[in-house]
Amino acid sequence: MIFRILNKLAFVLITFAAGLILSSCDKEDDNNGNNLNNGHAIFLLIDEDAIDNGSEPNNFSDTDVNDQLAEVGLRKPLAWFASNEGKTITLYTGQVGDEGLFALKTIPASWKAAGPADNGTRNFLLAGPGLGSEGNGLDREDLLDKIPDVTPLRASGLAMLKGSVVLAVVYDSDVSINYNPLNGSLKGANLGIVAFEVLEVSNRPFGSSSSLPSIKVKVLNTGLVSELPLKLFANAPLVASSSEPFDTSIPETPASVLLTDAP
Repeated sequence: MIFRILNKLAFVLITFAAGLILSSCDKEDDNNGNNLNNGHAIFLLIDEDAIDNGSEPNNFSDTDVNDQLAEVGLRKPLAWFASNEGKTITLYTGQVGDEGLFALKTIPASWKAAGPADNGTRNFLLAGPGLGSEGNGLDREDLLDKIPDVTPLRASGLAMLKGSVVLAVVYDSDVSINYNPLNGSLKGANLGIVAFEVLEVSNRPFGSSSSLPSIKVKVLNTGLVSELPLKLFANAPLVASSSEPFDTSIPETPASVLLTDAP
C-alpha cells in the first residue's frame, strides 16, 4: 500500500514538473516577438475585414486599433499590437469578393518621384506627398487611385504566406478593388501599421461558404520590422473578378512565395 502511494506521489510530482517546463517554454515563446529570421518583410495592405474594432474573433476596442485617430496617412503602430509584442492571435481574412489582405505587386514610378526617400514603397510607408500627406504640389491622396495589380489574397495566396514576416498598412474601411484591369484605390483613412509573423493558415470556424481562411499570427515589433528590406508578393495568385476564382480551400501543397525587392 505504501509503495503504491509513493508511486502515485512520484507520478504527480513528475507530471507537475513537466507542466512547469512546458509552461515556461510557452511563456518564453509568447514573449519572443522578434523572430526576424527571414531577414525581410513582405509589404501588404489590410482592411477592416481582417482588423477592425468590434469584429470577431478579437473584438478590439476603438483605442486598440487607433480608430479614434484614423485619418489619411496615419502610420502610427496600432495600439494593441504595440503593447502585445510576442502575443499570438488569430485574424479572419474576409470572404471572396470582400477580402481583408492585399498584395502590392506594382509600385508606380510616381511614388518614387514623390519623395522623401528614393524608394516608392518606403514613400508610401512614410505617407509622403500624395501618399498620405501634402507637399510638392500634391494633395494627400493624389497618388493613391487606380494603383495597378493590387491583389486580394484568397485561400491559395494566404497559404503561401505561412512562415513569412509581414509589415502592413491598415485601412479603416474597405480597400476598393476594380477588375479588368485589376487595380485598387488606396484612398481613405488609415488606422496605422502592424507587423507580424504568419504561423498558421486554417479554415475559418463557423464561416460561410465564401469565408476565407483565418491566419494565426505572432505580433512583432513594428519598428524593428520596418527597418528590414521590404519585399513584394510577386506571385500572389491572380484574381479575375470578385467571385473568380472562388478560392476558399487551402491547398494541400501551397506554392512557394516569390518575392521581389520593393522599388
